[in-house]
Amino acid sequence: MTSVRSLLTKPWIWSFMGALLVWLATIAFTGGYGGGGMVTAALSLAVFTVIVGVGQMFVITLGPGNVDLSLPANIGLASAVAMKVMDGNDSMIAVGLLAALACGAAIGAANYLLIWALRIPPIIATLSASFIIQSIDISYGRGLQIKPPPGFADFANWQVLGIPVLAILTVLFTVGAAIALQRMIYGRSVLAIGQNIRAAWLAGVNVGRIRFLTYTLSGALGGIDGALLAGYFRGANVDIGNEYLLASIAVVVIGGTSVAGGKANVPGAWGAALFLVLLLTMLNTFGVSAGVRLLLTGLIIVGVITAAGGQKALR
Repeated sequence: MTSVRSLLTKPWIWSFMGALLVWLATIAFTGGYGGGGMVTAALSLAVFTVIVGVGQMFVITLGPGNVDLSLPANIGLASAVAMKVMDGNDSMIAVGLLAALACGAAIGAANYLLIWALRIPPIIATLSASFIIQSIDISYGRGLQIKPPPGFADFANWQVLGIPVLAILTVLFTVGAAIALQRMIYGRSVLAIGQNIRAAWLAGVNVGRIRFLTYTLSGALGGIDGALLAGYFRGANVDIGNEYLLASIAVVVIGGTSVAGGKANVPGAWGAALFLVLLLTMLNTFGVSAGVRLLLTGLIIVGVITAAGGQKALR
């Protein structure tokens, strides 16, 4: 009983419970048909949200006002860059992935340089950058018809015993991110800055360098996400990253990371991503329109933030 109570105190458990309830509601509606396939599809799609969600989580953990709104445009441009470099050739897969990673990292670094040089809020800097990136993407990637190399497309869709290989690799990545956040100097510095930036500076943390690295990390994860999305959907698209603006923030909030900074929750990103994907599946099964889906997602985020604020007030 004590172990159950201890488990329920973990912030990340509620996102997994929400995902389970949505899955049960959907298979109840379908009479039990397609339950296993739904889980496989949810894992496949959740991967892309988790990758950008972890990057967004590190940025938001830096403290109030820190957010990366350039991720959708970043993903779109990186997907085009990756497909252009790979050019349908299996021997160029590694080079294409590195190009996407470098493209995303450059965008992330440019975001922080805008924040630092112009002394403007991150929300303004990253939003402005997204318009510039999108313009470049439109001129570079519009009409791009290059398909991913067959080997890369097969890898992005590869499954072992019904479990997507990308999901397994992303689990390993999130384990590494959790260890970095809790055990490494960099991760502890991110948490310290989010808790009290002045105290972190007085303690000897190089605040500027840590913020620079964090925005660069977020950009790099957006870049690799764009390449993987292009492989999974078998082609690049200017709008391929559009849904990940709301999704990347939603998984952070629903997953238990504090929007006030200084507190991150890596396991919760998986629970929240599965919850959002399964919620979308359920609403599609029920025949709900796209507008209502977005409205519900927004209401869920507001509800979670309100609940978290209420809990802090009670403490």
